[in-house]
Amino acid sequence: MKKLLLALLMIATPVLADEPIVVHLKNHKFSPSVIKVKANKPAMIILYNDDASADEFDSSSLKIERVVPGHNKGNIRLRALAPGKYPFMGEFHAATAQGVVIAE
Repeated sequence: MKKLLLALLMIATPVLADEPIVVHLKNHKFSPSVIKVKANKPAMIILYNDDASADEFDSSSLKIERVVPGHNKGNIRLRALAPGKYPFMGEFHAATAQGVVIAE
């Protein structure tokens, strides 16, 4: 009976997700600019925009467009990604705000 109860408790216990990935945008550059995630698992990026002006986290390969106002933060949810590289940029400052998500 105790083994059965223990097994049921283990099944009912929620699996905790990995910690969110913290990224800062400062001087129109992402830090870190290379973000590694586990392949085939959703992930979360918390983007802190430390600049005074807004910018847009934009990636056609990730299918994400998210504007984050200056001196604010935004959550960017990544779907479960197949192994590979997924470039992103700051749409409003594309010359300097570049990065890549690597799913391994």
